[in-house]
Amino acid sequence: FFGENTLESSAQIRYSISEEIKNGTLVGNIAKDLGIDLSTLKERGFRIVPGSTEPLLRVNQNDGILYVNNKIDREEVCERSIVCLINLKTVLENPLEIHYVTVEVLDVNDHSPSFPEKEKLLEISESVLPGVRFQLPAARDPDVGQYSVKEYKLSQNEHFRLEIKDRGKDGKIPILHLLKALDREDKKSHTLLLTAIDGGKPPRSGSVEIFVDVLDINDNMPVFTKETYSVKLNENSPIGTKVVQVNATDLDEGSNGEIIYSFGNNVNTKLRALFDVDMNTGEITVKGLVDFEVEDSYEIDVQASDKGSASLKTDKSVIVNIVDLNDNAPEIEVTSFSNAVPEDSRPGTTVSLISVNDLDSGLNGKVFCFISEEVPFTLTPSLQDNMYSVVTKSPLDREKQSEYDLTIVANDEGQPSLSSVKTIRVVVSDVNDNSPEFSLSPYTFYVTENNNPGASVFSVSASDPDLNENALISYHTVVSGGNENKWASFLNINSENGNILALKSFDFETLKTFTFQVVATDSGIPSLSSNVTVNVFILDQNDNAPVILYPVSTNGSSEGVEEIPRNVNAGHLVTKVRAYDADIGYNGWLLFSLQEVTDHSLFALDRYTGQIRTLRSFTETDEAEHKLVILVKDNGNVSLSATATVIINAVEPKEAFAASDVKSPVKYEEENSVTFYLIITLGSVSVLFLISIIVLIVMQCSKDPDYSSTSLQDVNYDGTLCHSIQYRSGDKRYMLVGPRMSIGSTIVPGSNGNTLVLPEHRRGESGEVRRCTRIWAPPFHINHKTCKYTNIAFRVVVIMQGFNGSEFLGRITWCQ
Repeated sequence: FFGENTLESSAQIRYSISEEIKNGTLVGNIAKDLGIDLSTLKERGFRIVPGSTEPLLRVNQNDGILYVNNKIDREEVCERSIVCLINLKTVLENPLEIHYVTVEVLDVNDHSPSFPEKEKLLEISESVLPGVRFQLPAARDPDVGQYSVKEYKLSQNEHFRLEIKDRGKDGKIPILHLLKALDREDKKSHTLLLTAIDGGKPPRSGSVEIFVDVLDINDNMPVFTKETYSVKLNENSPIGTKVVQVNATDLDEGSNGEIIYSFGNNVNTKLRALFDVDMNTGEITVKGLVDFEVEDSYEIDVQASDKGSASLKTDKSVIVNIVDLNDNAPEIEVTSFSNAVPEDSRPGTTVSLISVNDLDSGLNGKVFCFISEEVPFTLTPSLQDNMYSVVTKSPLDREKQSEYDLTIVANDEGQPSLSSVKTIRVVVSDVNDNSPEFSLSPYTFYVTENNNPGASVFSVSASDPDLNENALISYHTVVSGGNENKWASFLNINSENGNILALKSFDFETLKTFTFQVVATDSGIPSLSSNVTVNVFILDQNDNAPVILYPVSTNGSSEGVEEIPRNVNAGHLVTKVRAYDADIGYNGWLLFSLQEVTDHSLFALDRYTGQIRTLRSFTETDEAEHKLVILVKDNGNVSLSATATVIINAVEPKEAFAASDVKSPVKYEEENSVTFYLIITLGSVSVLFLISIIVLIVMQCSKDPDYSSTSLQDVNYDGTLCHSIQYRSGDKRYMLVGPRMSIGSTIVPGSNGNTLVLPEHRRGESGEVRRCTRIWAPPFHINHKTCKYTNIAFRVVVIMQGFNGSEFLGRITWCQ
C-alpha cells in the first residue's frame, strides 16, 4: 500500500502512488474505505467502468482491493502536467451505487536533464559590446515539479556570465551575458561548459559544451521591427496557412546586412514538425496538424541572421495561441437503466443514469444536456460533473401514453454547436387509476307513450381506459324512495351491456318525464365507479280526440243556439266554436271545417279559430233559422275528430237587443246600448282604412332581423280569449293563444303566452284602456310600432319572417 487515502466528498476516495512501481502492487482497499460489505461485492458486480485505453489499475471483486495492473510511467500518462491524476469510476449494481476513485501518480526523479545537442557553436564578433545576451539551448527534463531543471551553471571565465530566464511551463532558459568585449587577436575562441541541474536528492545533471568563435568586425546585429509577436491560430488550420511574418533589419551593408530567418536553437523537433519559417521572407506557416486538445499555445524562437562573414543573430519569441474550434462532439453513455416505471410513480423517481463528455475546452467543451421531446421526464445534474439522472417530472398516465422514446440530446456551447443524440425507451406499467366514463352525461332519451312492456327502450354505455380486470365494467341502477323516482323502479338494466328494459307502458298524459341514475363499476382492486343521470321524456301519440268546449255538450252531443239581428253586415261575428285536445304538437293542432250548412253563401267558418261570421247581409228571402254542423279534427297521423252543431236564428233588431241583455256578459261586456253599437259600426269603416295603412307598413318593415323562436308546450284558455294564432312551419304545427293584457306589458320569450301589448298613448273618455294582444312564436317576429287611437283603439304590426308561404297556414285576429 502506497500513499494516503481520504474521503473527499460523498462516495469519492483519493489514493497516492509513485510511478514505476511493480505490477500487482496494492493501492488501497476501496470497499473498506467506503464501508461496503465485502460479502456483497461479487453479487452486486463491483467493477471499474472501463475507459478507452488499457486499464492501469484493477480491482479485486472478492476483497475490494485496488491493484496496479500495468507499470505506470508518469511521463507517459501525464506529459508535462504538474499533478498527475487517474480518475476511476466504480459501480455497484442492485441497488445502483457509483463511487469515484482518484489515484494520484507521484513523480520520482528518474530522468536527468539533457540538451538537444552535445556541442553548441557561437560565433561572436569582436565588435560586440559588453551587455549583449545570447540565448543558449535549454535542457529538457521529463520530470516535473522539484525534479525538473532548477538551475544552470557556467564554467568559470572572465568574458561571460550566465543569466536565467524563467518561461513558466517551458522551464528556465539559459542566457549568455557578455561582460567584457572579445579580442580576436588576443583569443580566437572560448570553450564553456553549461551544466543543467534538477532538484532531486541527490540531484541529476546534464552538460553541453559551448564553443565561442570570435569573428572579425560585423558590428551591427539584425533588429526585429516589433518588440513582441503574438498571434492567434485556429486549430486544424490547413497545411501552408500563414501564421505570422516576422521582419528584421540590419544597418550593415552587403552580405553583413542581408538577413535570413530560421528557428532558434531552442525550437524542438515537435515544433519544427508543426511549423515552418521561410528563410527569406520570415513568414511562419503551418506544417503539421495543430490540435488545441494537445497544446493550447506555442512559443517559437525565430532567429534573424545576417550574411556577414561573422553572422550576427537576433532571437525573437513568437507566441502562437491556438484557438479552440468545436471539433469534438459530446459523448453520451447510459450507465444504468430501468425498463418499466409504474404510472403512479411520484415525480422525482429515477429512471436512468447517464454521463456525457466533451474533449473540447471552454464553451466548446461546456455541455448542456436535455430531453428533446415534451415528455413527463427531465434530466437532473448529479454531484459529479457531466453526470445526469433521468427522473419523472410530472405524474404519468398510461392511458394517455404507455411508453416513451426519450431522445437525450447533448449540445456543447461552441460555434457552431456540436451535439450527440441517444434514445432510450421507457415503458409505463398500468395501475387501476381510472373510473368508468359514460359516453354522455347526462343521458336524455325520448320514449313514445304506449310502448310494449318488456322491450328495450334505450341503453347506456361506459368505457374504462385501464387494462384487463381494471376495465371490466358492470351496470346497475340507483332508485331512491322518493315519489318522483317511482317510475324508475319499472326499469330493468342488463349489468353486462347497459341495455334498459321498460316493464310497463308509459302514458304521456299521466307522466311526461322522470329521472334516475345508473352506476358503472369496474372490476379492479379496489374497484372504481361513476354514475350518470338519465332523463327520460315521454313522447305524445295521438290517442286523445278533440273535446268541444263550446257549444257545451249535453247528452253526448255538442249543440248551441245563437241569435243575431237580421240587419247585421257582412263579417259579423256570430259565435266561436271552442275545442281542446289533450295531445300536443300536430296531435293537438285543431282545424275546423263545415260538414253541413243550410246556406253556404251566408255563413263562413274560420278553419283555424272556429269563428263563424256572416258572408253577406240577410235578405227578406233568407230563412230565419240555419243549422251548421262543424267538424273539429286534429292533425295526427291518424286524425281524431269531434262534431258540434250550431243553430243560428236571425231575429229582428229589437229582439236581438233584448236577447243580448240576457246573453253572457263575457262576449258583449262593452256593448250596453244601441248607440254604442252604432259608434262601433261607424268606426269599422275607419278600421278598414287604417288596416290598409298598417299592411303597407308591414311590407316596409319585413326586412327586420329575425328573432329566435320559442315553442309553446301547453295551451290553456277560456271563453274570455280575444285572439288566437294557428300556423304550420315545416314539420311542426302550433296553436298559440293568449289572454288579454294591459297596456305596458312586454314580450317574454319562452313563456306559454308570449304577448305584445303596446305602450299607453291614449285612454278612452270612459277611462277604459283599449288593448291589443298578440302571440310571439316561430316563425313570427313582432315589431310593435306606435299605437294610434281614433274613436276605437287598435294598432299592431306583425312581421312574418323565415317561412315558406306555401307551408304557412295561419290567421291573426285581434280584439278592440
